[in-house]
Amino acid sequence: MNIMGNKLFVLVLFCSFLFPFPGFTESGLKDQGNGNPLVPGYFADPTIKKFGNTFYLYATTDGVKLASGQPTVWISKDFVNWYNYELDIKVPDGLTNCWAPDVIHTADGKYIYLMGNCEFGCNIYGYVSGSPMGPWTPVNNGEPIIPVGTGKKDLPALDAQFLVDDDGAVYAYFGTWCTSFGGVGWAKLNPQCWTVEKQGFIPIAELPKAFEACYPMKRNGKYILMYSSGDCRLSSYAVHYAWADTPTGSFHYGANNPVLSSNADGTVDSPGHHSVIEVDGQYYIIYHRHDNPHSSGGMFRQVCADKLVFANDTTIEKVIPTHTGIGLLGKDQVPYKNLALGVKASASSFYKMKAEPNHFSPKGIDYEYTPSLAVDDNNGTLWKASSGRLPQSLVIDLGKTVEVKRIETQFEHAEFYYQYKLEISTDSIHWQLFADRTDNRRSGSPMIDDHNLPARFIRLSITGTEKPGLYAAVWNIKVYDSLFDVPSFQNKEVTNETDNVRSESRLVNLNVAKRKVGTTLRGAKNKGTLGGTFESIGNPVVVSVNQVKAIQFDGNSELKLSVKAPSSLEWNSAFTASAWVLNPEIGDGECLMVWNSRDNMLMGSYAAMGYGKENYGAVAHGDGYIDIPFRKLPEAGKWHHLAVSFDGMIENIYVDGKLDSQLPLNLFVQNDTIRIGASGEPSENFSGYIANIQLFDYSMDAAGIEKLLKETQPGALNKK
Repeated sequence: MNIMGNKLFVLVLFCSFLFPFPGFTESGLKDQGNGNPLVPGYFADPTIKKFGNTFYLYATTDGVKLASGQPTVWISKDFVNWYNYELDIKVPDGLTNCWAPDVIHTADGKYIYLMGNCEFGCNIYGYVSGSPMGPWTPVNNGEPIIPVGTGKKDLPALDAQFLVDDDGAVYAYFGTWCTSFGGVGWAKLNPQCWTVEKQGFIPIAELPKAFEACYPMKRNGKYILMYSSGDCRLSSYAVHYAWADTPTGSFHYGANNPVLSSNADGTVDSPGHHSVIEVDGQYYIIYHRHDNPHSSGGMFRQVCADKLVFANDTTIEKVIPTHTGIGLLGKDQVPYKNLALGVKASASSFYKMKAEPNHFSPKGIDYEYTPSLAVDDNNGTLWKASSGRLPQSLVIDLGKTVEVKRIETQFEHAEFYYQYKLEISTDSIHWQLFADRTDNRRSGSPMIDDHNLPARFIRLSITGTEKPGLYAAVWNIKVYDSLFDVPSFQNKEVTNETDNVRSESRLVNLNVAKRKVGTTLRGAKNKGTLGGTFESIGNPVVVSVNQVKAIQFDGNSELKLSVKAPSSLEWNSAFTASAWVLNPEIGDGECLMVWNSRDNMLMGSYAAMGYGKENYGAVAHGDGYIDIPFRKLPEAGKWHHLAVSFDGMIENIYVDGKLDSQLPLNLFVQNDTIRIGASGEPSENFSGYIANIQLFDYSMDAAGIEKLLKETQPGALNKK
């Protein structure tokens, strides 16, 4: 496949049937001390290993444009207290993700990290290290060890998991979209040179409903092949298994299938893509599920663990998914009380998520990210500030003065750094510095700060984030009056300079009310704070339509601002875009304005305002799955005020000052040229009239949109 073909294929992989999530209650979800999710953050496709006396959890880093976050490993000696480390791995230029990793410990003491990627064809790549933590260097000069089409023509070599048999033979099982390909691929690998020696295909008749995520294991001479069915973004996702007498089958569908699926109240939603570990004769299944409330797009998954029970050598009992998890699997490495558990907490603000029903959450969402959720030792709940504005603060009251020696903070995204400071007080009036991380450029979870000061009150102030638009948000903050051993490693500092400062202003303001009718719009000054001039492409002409002066776009014209969009519009930053528009004949996806890049366009990595009739008609976001259509398409041939407002959590679409549709989501955009009337893709060029167009680097509420409508309304319309 060529690169463009690969990207389109990736979009197909993640854009299947739309089955709604069930609504969910909070039964057991918010209990203090829950063991599920296992780690704080968004991670998927987990592989669990135990090397020596340490557990290693490798996973896809989720919550970033189509599961494309920095690859990491979580490390624990007791299966409860986990520490995150970013992997030093030399991936080829252009690779944007490390999906569904597995790690093999070879007979000669090396570790092989294996992962899938679709940038240059959906292939499995291998990396070698002398340590399970890396650093990792490519095997086979970076060439795929299992290329696309192994086992069957065009079969994606993704989601591979590996079995080292008793004789040392290495088998891989892989594939996604397996229902369309009619089965699952397998390969026998040469463990010296990591090339395919044999390959084959297991038909779906032997693995009913197989979609992806095979996991092989051998137990008492029987080969068990587990796999996931359904759609990983939706509640249909579930785990099945089959068994055989040989590693390549034939396989027999097991009893009790599916053995793991969504629970009745929806709090365990879409469980699957798992691995298995045996500890002291007991088996455990490590899988991902959706966060709660379920984020749009299904790409904010979290890792959980529960017991896996064999009734006999070929029968697995149904797994009961829990919020409590499985607890310690080794000596407790933190034998001291968390003094912050369940104490009083307050904050500068907290987010209230209230959203209308949508195809991800058909009952809508009504949820509060309250400060108390940061002191419940629960990796499934978090405090989140009311907006992306910084600084934000969280204050906890320990109830009495104690000697505080250690504070651990688990921020929302383990793979990004947060800048912050910790202060302590005995009376909540006089504050003393405990730790100053306001210049921090290292990620980590937990962030560990040691001192020795008496305190009753602790104040965490978050002053900066690695990525623009990240919220101040904390899964857990823990406080100890004693020190204990923690890993000595730390992540590398991020060296690139970032500017997350928002002007909170009208960046773009283009109004042609004073322009002469019949002139081509050339060199028009941007009256917004960003400045610059608009370059004409084609022939955007000033015309009068129903006594309104407007720019006519003929489908081959556009305006490009000479000044690049600022960093205050990057990543998940808040924005408001608006325009007065008349569209004589509405096409599929006509772009009104864009300020970010179409390069490497994955889910949530793009934002463009439009006036079209397709599912990306109101706002396009990159892959068709979280695009937003108009609920009621604005009538053609009439002037309308269209506006899009995004606060970093919810995107709202307004038509003539009224809320038309909305969707909770996160974005991961890269700032680029500001275009009006075009997106950079010719088929999306706008054909119609724009009278006034505005772009702000902050979010407006409904009242703000109404005020903006009146402020920008062309005079002729105001008289009607």
